[in-house]
Amino acid sequence: MLPLSRVYVPAIYVRLDPLLGRIYLTLVKVLNKIDAISIEELDLLYKIPNSVPISSNEWLNVDELINKMWEALDLVRVYTKPRGQAPDYSAPVVLKRGKCTVEDFCNAIHKEIAKQLKL
Repeated sequence: MLPLSRVYVPAIYVRLDPLLGRIYLTLVKVLNKIDAISIEELDLLYKIPNSVPISSNEWLNVDELINKMWEALDLVRVYTKPRGQAPDYSAPVVLKRGKCTVEDFCNAIHKEIAKQLKL
């Protein structure tokens, strides 16, 4: 089996432990060069927790990496829709899951909007 290069994407998820004063980080391990291994070896790589096997050369499985990173970061995309028009999918507003109220959305765009609206 060829050695796989690993790229660590740090600070994907941060959990605080107030009793011990520790911060735990969960990383997504990116295992590259899957185009150079067999299907059996690829099946073994899929069993590694918090990892995504990809091929940056052949651009294989990069969409799964992107989805895994969005999931690990716990982010959501919010799309705007002007009245009477189709939604604008080109520029979403990115918010943290659990903090995606109308007020949070307004604050992400501009702080003054939330003050002007009666929420």
